[in-house]
Amino acid sequence: MLLDSFLVRAALAGIGIAMAAGPLGCFIIWRRMAYFSDATAHASILGVALALAFDAPIFGGALAIAFLMALAVTTLTERGGTTDTTLGVLSYSALAIGLVAVSMMPGVRLDLFGYLFGDILTVTRWDVVLIWIGAIIVAGLLAWRWSRLLISTMGPDLAFASGVNPRREQLILTVALAIVVACGLKVLGALLVGALLLIPAATARTFTRTPERMAVLAACLGAGAAGLGVVAARHLDTPAGPTIVCVATAGFLVGQVARLRG
Repeated sequence: MLLDSFLVRAALAGIGIAMAAGPLGCFIIWRRMAYFSDATAHASILGVALALAFDAPIFGGALAIAFLMALAVTTLTERGGTTDTTLGVLSYSALAIGLVAVSMMPGVRLDLFGYLFGDILTVTRWDVVLIWIGAIIVAGLLAWRWSRLLISTMGPDLAFASGVNPRREQLILTVALAIVVACGLKVLGALLVGALLLIPAATARTFTRTPERMAVLAACLGAGAAGLGVVAARHLDTPAGPTIVCVATAGFLVGQVARLRG
């Protein structure tokens, strides 16, 4: 069967995450939420620890904590109390607490490297299905609220004037981000999943002039980086997650060179 090949499963998993992360990453760039995404991703390790402690599904634990962290950061932002320093403290504190919590659990053997940097070559058929379900949900949310999300991104005053509640749109982005982080944990790990949100979107911005084209191109570039990264990791015998990010970075550099020459 097609999904019996671990390489095919890995490629499908990476492409699934990229298709959701690309468009979402555009909003993260437009709203300058890079630290926001990092804090959410790092907190997912704490979700893994809690899931192991309560013998719950790891995906569910990562999703719950990622959502709570994203919600907490959103609340701080709305109250004007968040800065880059605050986000940095929340991000690294959540990561450190999660790692310490995992290390203190007796009888628990966990591949920390895999959860920090991803282990895409070990994804199962069920992982692929779960990732694509998450990707479809995220894509559906963004498509459903696209115009409202764009308006609220331009500014709260314009959003209110247009009858759009910016807090509700921010909550939708928060849910979408938590889903991408939870789905991408096994693919790219807590430390690298943010890269697939930011780098393809940043590359797409160089070549496009409209939000819609940027979102589509970001999804395509991310999917291409995922597919090429898996193949390159197989041939070079390198970690797949970091290799995917390296391929995406190469695309970004090519885009910058093309922009400078243009």
